[in-house]
Amino acid sequence: MQPFRGIGLKLASVICFVIMAALVKAASDEVPAGEAVFFRSFFALPIIFIWLAGRGEFRQGLKVKSPMGHLWRGLIGASAMFLNFAALALLPLPEATVIGYASPLLLVIFAAMFAGENVRLFRFTAVFAGLIGVIIVLAPRMTVLHGAPDPKEQFGAMMALGGACLAAIVQLHVRNMVRTESTTSIVFWFSMSCTLAGLLTLFVTPWVMPSGKVLVFLILGGLIGGVAQVFLTSCYRYADASLLAPFDYASMIFALIIGYAVFGEVPTGPMLIGASIVIAAGIVIILRERTLGVSAAKRKKADAL
Repeated sequence: MQPFRGIGLKLASVICFVIMAALVKAASDEVPAGEAVFFRSFFALPIIFIWLAGRGEFRQGLKVKSPMGHLWRGLIGASAMFLNFAALALLPLPEATVIGYASPLLLVIFAAMFAGENVRLFRFTAVFAGLIGVIIVLAPRMTVLHGAPDPKEQFGAMMALGGACLAAIVQLHVRNMVRTESTTSIVFWFSMSCTLAGLLTLFVTPWVMPSGKVLVFLILGGLIGGVAQVFLTSCYRYADASLLAPFDYASMIFALIIGYAVFGEVPTGPMLIGASIVIAAGIVIILRERTLGVSAAKRKKADAL
């Protein structure tokens, strides 16, 4: 293990994903979300091809044992990406980022409901606190407590929350897929599925020919998204997932900086308070799971002796 290298790759992936989201947001005034999904996925493919070829895993990336598993992963994942891109067009970048943090919290609930996982009171308490944070962020968009809400922002908040729900379902599904499918095949076929799904939206929502600047944004978004995926997949070769998971929340820092510097988005009090609660709850859950994992490993080792 090389933990510092793993952390570096994880942070690089986080930065790339935030930049990709900013590029998609910058293009959202001209192109519909489905078109953005296509560009994001299609132009990520060359990066993934090069990565697989460089690792000598191109053929492995094409092999599947559960076609239906990949189909469902693609459909749900593409839907989550569509909702997230639609939310980026209607919400400030930091706010859309915070609502996305609901995904790992919802994953705990879904794992208990649908996978029969044993979730203790401590973790459920942390999840409940995190969801309170999400509600604090959503409240100005969904209620009249802070004045009449903007219908577009209401819709954007619903899209972001829906995307978080689908992302949690995808993570639960991928947990099952990795038992039979390689990581490279999951990455490759997900990009292919999203490319096709994005292309098919042409028959639902008319596409537009983007201006030269927006076209550059979309292509760069796809390329940077592909690089981010490679960094994200590679980082787990050098460090444990439990060590790397808290660094996901570094995206909040970069979203705040880019949102303010590029889009002139000033963070609100409820957003900052809610984000702090969500991040704290997420880190508590991660650290708790890591502690339990270490304890279980020690018991297993002691039993073996």
